[in-house]
Amino acid sequence: MGSEGPKSVVIHVTGFKKFQGVALNPTETIVNRLEDYVGKRGLPAGVTLGSCTVLETAGVGARDMLYQTLESSTVTTAANAGKNEPVVVWLHLGVNSGAMKFAIERQAVNEATFRCPDEMGWQPQNCPIILEDGGTTSARETCCSIDEILKLLKKKGFDVTISDDAGRFVCNYVYYHSLRFAQQKGHIALFVHVPLFSRIDEETQMQFVTAVVEAIGSTC
Repeated sequence: MGSEGPKSVVIHVTGFKKFQGVALNPTETIVNRLEDYVGKRGLPAGVTLGSCTVLETAGVGARDMLYQTLESSTVTTAANAGKNEPVVVWLHLGVNSGAMKFAIERQAVNEATFRCPDEMGWQPQNCPIILEDGGTTSARETCCSIDEILKLLKKKGFDVTISDDAGRFVCNYVYYHSLRFAQQKGHIALFVHVPLFSRIDEETQMQFVTAVVEAIGSTC
């Protein structure tokens, strides 16, 4: 048996486009800027930023694009089989327009109850996201070390908390699908809610998301 090399972590990031009531989704801006932003600052050794994808704020539209992106990473990982495979992490960003601070989401619930139609006009009510997972009370939790991540982020001065309720809109819908896929493939998924830029400015949010990426890399 050969000795294992140093751990490597690849972190893929997604955000969302605009939706009803939110004309400028901060996560779209963050994800579109992140590659250049991280490139100028650098990341710790062994941590790599993978894909940066902006999803439609629509259940089915986001789901289809999400699975295309998830599957593409699986193909890349399979191609590198036997080459000290990296830990693959999916970091999903969404906006909570009423929030004053950042929130790390512990879980997603198997329920789609959209408070308004999504960007494709779909508005499910009390529907299971995955029928074979059972009823709407089923939940899936992230395997990320969120308590450790929280400590690292607080140490850097960010106003952040852990949440047990990702809502029942598209954020929760995407997170549930991602957690299920991650558990099937041996990946890791995490969802983080951010406020509007009017509550926490763009530069601070860029710094925060970069710090989240670094924290994930050091705790996986």
